[in-house]
Amino acid sequence: MTRKIILALAASVMALTATACNTVRGVGEDLESAADGVDDAT
Repeated sequence: MTRKIILALAASVMALTATACNTVRGVGEDLESAADGVDDAT
């Protein structure tokens, strides 16, 4: 029983970590794109 709970928690943490990495990467790409737009405008 406890082993199943630990495995479920570990799987949840890994899934959340993977999602967070993709989110941070996407925000970084958005900021880079915005900075490129500002550079092109000036």
